[in-house]
This record gives sequence, structure tokens and C-alpha cells, in this order.
Amino acid sequence: MEAGHGEVTLLLQRWRHGEEGAFDALMPVVYPQLRQIAANFMRRERNPGTLQATALVHEFYLKLLDRRSVNWEDRRHFFNFAAHAMRMILIDQARQAKAPMHGGNLERVPLDEEMAWAPVGSPEFLDLNRAIDELQAISPEKVRMLELRYFLGCTAEETAELTGVSKATVDRELRFVRAWLFERLHPEAGSSTALA
Repeated sequence: MEAGHGEVTLLLQRWRHGEEGAFDALMPVVYPQLRQIAANFMRRERNPGTLQATALVHEFYLKLLDRRSVNWEDRRHFFNFAAHAMRMILIDQARQAKAPMHGGNLERVPLDEEMAWAPVGSPEFLDLNRAIDELQAISPEKVRMLELRYFLGCTAEETAELTGVSKATVDRELRFVRAWLFERLHPEAGSSTALA
């Protein structure tokens, strides 16, 4: 989160209003954080033949070119969008990779205390995405914490600051999210996690 709060917000606003050169000025400022977000996704990748972190940032860059009309509230809004968009890019890639397989008996990868996600670009990643979408429909604030902490790479303290709650609340909610996602990915475990 090194990029200056005001600088990113100002550049986003200038770009949205069509100021020439604003986008070119924005990218070097946000690139290190975008690269970190992509690296957070890719460090869980077991297949070296898939998209690399730099390529993921470039894919996001291409999508971003079509998004000037978005009313970016601030840098936090922008980086949240970046994390979500990168996840969607990887989901699309996983769907394309899965298409020729036509299903099959897929072994799911469990989530552990360190939130060891399913490998990016795998069928298991699609299962995880479906579970996150299900949670989003029920509790968007829990998904926001999840994206900030595990996809955007924020610390628990930063996540607490960005969501306006205590670190203890973040820790508690993310323990719940891990358990909830584990239950969705492993229904045979028979747990009974209920949303608070």
C-alpha cells in the first residue's frame, strides 16, 4: 500500500475526467501494488505454464482501459476493484482450461489456517469462486474483508482500518469465512456453520 493516498485518488479523478496523460501518470504509481496483488494470486499457482503475475497485471491493464467512466471513490476503491478484476481474469482462464474436460470427478483442495487456496486456473479455483459468490450474496462485508486480506494482501490491521472495524473483528470474521468456505468446498464434512 505504498502509493500515496491523495496522489492515486487525484490521478484517478483526472483520468476519469479525460485529462490527457493522467492514465500514463497513474500506472507507474499503482503498478507496484498491482504487481503485489497479482503475486498474491500467483504464489498459490502450482502450474508454471499458466499466466504469470506480470501477465496478469497486463491483462488487468487492458480491462482497465475500458473503465474510465467508473467513479473511483479513492485508491482503496481502485485496488479493491483491481483484486476483484484479477480474480475474474483467473476465473475466466480456469473456465477456458476446464471447457474441454467436460467435468469429471474433481478432487477439491481444502482451506487451511493460512487460507491455502485452490491452485489458480484450476477447476478447484472455480469451486472456490462459486463459494465466494455465494457468500457475497449473503454477506458482502465478509467478502470485502476476504478480498482485502487475502487477495489484495493487506495486513489484518490494514483490513480493519479500511473496513472501519477492529482487528479482533477482522480476525473473528475471517476465521468464520475460512470455516464457511471449507464447508462449502467440503460438504461431506457435515459442519453446520451459520452466518452471523
